[in-house]
Amino acid sequence: MTESNPSAWQRFWKRITDHADSNSSLAATEGTAAQLAPPAPSAPSADKPVTLSAARNEDEYRRECARHLYERYADRIFQGVMPPMLYAIGSLELYLDAQGRIEGLNWLREPSHAPEVVQQIEDMVYDAAPFPAAPRLAQTIYTDTWLWDESGRFQLHTLTEGQR
Repeated sequence: MTESNPSAWQRFWKRITDHADSNSSLAATEGTAAQLAPPAPSAPSADKPVTLSAARNEDEYRRECARHLYERYADRIFQGVMPPMLYAIGSLELYLDAQGRIEGLNWLREPSHAPEVVQQIEDMVYDAAPFPAAPRLAQTIYTDTWLWDESGRFQLHTLTEGQR
């Protein structure tokens, strides 16, 4: 069965299996079990240092992660008050490991009418990883709502300047 709009988990699985396919010669020599295993997480690269979060609770952590995305995509942030009609709104939940790397994601509210926005948001999130590592929190889950303008610029609900 082929879906025209795959779920976030299907897209995540495709990302890790595509990465595994690029190492197919290694997997072929190690047998079937190696082919089914997802690739081992890579160490953070020198150009993407892991920052340590000072967050003591989920709200503080959400603000740190939102600032992390705003710093990474400063040119894509909608400046000022958002217009009354937005092109897309989506709520995304990220599951992060202890180093701030993405283990998975889940759309709580996916803008299904705008699959190109879904793909752009996921691409930006993956490119912005690793997120701040939060050793003080028992779970590291970052959830935010993306407010998307028709211009392709956005604000995150956590740091929004409001809407007309």
